[in-house]
Amino acid sequence: MIKTLTAMITGAFLILVFALWSPQAFSQQDNAVHSLRGAAPLDEDNVVHDLKKLNTGHRFDRAYRQQPPLIPHKIDKYQINLKVNQCMRCHDWPYNVREGAPKISETHYTNRNGVALDKVTKSRWFCTQCHVPQTAAPALVQNDFIPSTGQR
Repeated sequence: MIKTLTAMITGAFLILVFALWSPQAFSQQDNAVHSLRGAAPLDEDNVVHDLKKLNTGHRFDRAYRQQPPLIPHKIDKYQINLKVNQCMRCHDWPYNVREGAPKISETHYTNRNGVALDKVTKSRWFCTQCHVPQTAAPALVQNDFIPSTGQR
């Protein structure tokens, strides 16, 4: 009986303490919004580049063996979902011949069990998992990457 009474008093005390120290209690006292980074000003050099102007109009070389080719054109409005892949209008066989576009690799027609298919395997259906549009945007972080073609 005494243990139960002690537990109830302790519980009531904890509820009172948490109620007084809750974020709502603080927000009622101070309505100002505070930044998590403190008073540090935004970096003036943090400029968003217009990527539309940075596409060079020519294809970039690959930086390493087995690199998925970069996409040398805009894909902003392309629809790629479970039922539709607009990349296939130009890059799937036989449309690539008519459109003058590179045909997707034969590996895209082989499923994970090694079985050759007539259509693109679903594991290779979402092109932008591996392929990205090329752009001449400046590097976001400094790095010392050297393409494999530049190594000796």
